[in-house]
Amino acid sequence: MGSEAQPQTRSSHGLEQFFSSIQDEENLSILDFAGATQANVSFITALGHRIYSNDILRALEEAFGGEGDFAAHQSDPERAAFFLRESLAFPDQSFNGALVWDTLQFLVPPLLEETVDRLFHVLQPNSSLLAFFHAEEKAVSAPFYSYRILGPKSMSLTPRGQLRPAQYFNNRSLEKLFQKFQSIKFFLTRDHLREVIVRR
Repeated sequence: MGSEAQPQTRSSHGLEQFFSSIQDEENLSILDFAGATQANVSFITALGHRIYSNDILRALEEAFGGEGDFAAHQSDPERAAFFLRESLAFPDQSFNGALVWDTLQFLVPPLLEETVDRLFHVLQPNSSLLAFFHAEEKAVSAPFYSYRILGPKSMSLTPRGQLRPAQYFNNRSLEKLFQKFQSIKFFLTRDHLREVIVRR
């Protein structure tokens, strides 16, 4: 394994805010887009909550990978329907929080809007959603990671590859994307990552 694939550890104000929002709660259901990582399962269950692990990056690859253009494939109605079915086929208000990580930035409209709308419906009112967006406006590609929770405000990131971001997200475009939600808060990090905590 090359050095570029080595995990890196970093603190996260967004993660801290997410866990702060549920610290006085018990027996919540948390949706985690990082896939079934033992660190995340152990951390969430140790807090007394349930976790549903969903490897959204694998769902993206299954739905839109293969020959041809990854972004163009997202405009295929059958592929898009498969992705939504594999990723977010839950009853309304199933979850008390969602750890979405960095996956939304790789979705093109209108699939992005459909995904955020589905997240809105599967979350209960007043619950929080955590998402990350790369903040480099002219980036032609961005790394995507496996995320492992180390503590209430720290995590480990392991690179899984590179993808072209579907679009550049600034604060205004993110406010528009999450306009159905109650509130949105931004944290811009030193490593060009915009952390977003959204309240349903």
